[in-house]
Amino acid sequence: MAPVADTSARILRLLSLLEARVEWPGAELAARLEVSARTLRRDVDTLRELGYPVNAVMGAGGGYRLGAGGRLPALVLDDDQAIAIALALQTAPATVSGIDDAVARALTTLRQVMPARLRAASEAFQVTSLRNYWEFSAAPVDVVTLRAVGAAIRTARVLSFDYRDPDGAVPDPGRPGFQAPREVEPHHLVVWAGRWYLIARDLPGHAWHTYRVDRIRPRTPGGGAVFTPQPLTRDDLTRLVVQNPDRGDTPGRWQCVGSAVLDVPAPVVARWAPGGSVVEPVDERRSRLTIGGWSWTGIAGLFITFDSDLSDVEPSELRDAMGRVAERLRQ
Repeated sequence: MAPVADTSARILRLLSLLEARVEWPGAELAARLEVSARTLRRDVDTLRELGYPVNAVMGAGGGYRLGAGGRLPALVLDDDQAIAIALALQTAPATVSGIDDAVARALTTLRQVMPARLRAASEAFQVTSLRNYWEFSAAPVDVVTLRAVGAAIRTARVLSFDYRDPDGAVPDPGRPGFQAPREVEPHHLVVWAGRWYLIARDLPGHAWHTYRVDRIRPRTPGGGAVFTPQPLTRDDLTRLVVQNPDRGDTPGRWQCVGSAVLDVPAPVVARWAPGGSVVEPVDERRSRLTIGGWSWTGIAGLFITFDSDLSDVEPSELRDAMGRVAERLRQ
């Protein structure tokens, strides 16, 4: 008979494997644990007695899957995973507001259950975040909004929301250009260049659109009618976000903001433009790019990276900076 310590370790290993995949054939699971089919059945029964809903899968050879509900499964991490999570909690981009306390509590909880050697290793990485002038950060997303949008996607329910103006104001029926609340079928949340985007189909036309999540104010926290999600490939997401000049971006709040027309199609510019810039199609082969930065020379350098002819450069400070850069390069 195996020692109790060995049995407990095997039960934790079984739980970890069940968490890692949707479904396991019984024979493969027993082989991974190096036990017989009979021992595997006993271990599964033990997990069930502890409150974990392990479901049997019918079919050739049979199998198992971890069901929904029951107790929160134990989190089983190896050394590298524990250090990776500790680092991620410290270095995750600050794109969501209202979760600082939760992050601090999660990091404290993780370190409390770490072995002493791992706790010392994780505490050696005391990460301090400093602002870099080349960061084109967006307004943080409110955690309540993120939960509402995420829940609508998960439950496949229509989402109704006000879409804030670029300056952050809530749409006002008394203001020119007022747009009524949007009703959409939400499909995906995508993070790109430090910004959160919602990919959704508008109702009733079912046209695909991309929305900045920091500009969304949900009106139906519980969600609306149920819809059938449409499949989207990774190429679809790239087209709708990365290559999409109409993704709701606004110029970053910098001391210098300049624009110019490039002889490059808008989808290509949108793909390579820095976060916090705006791309507007001029025609099929040209687009206007607006960039903010900490200096006019810095903005000029960003335009140069596109290796394109430029026209209609504004304002005069940006034209002067480009002239100075050109003279230095000639010298």
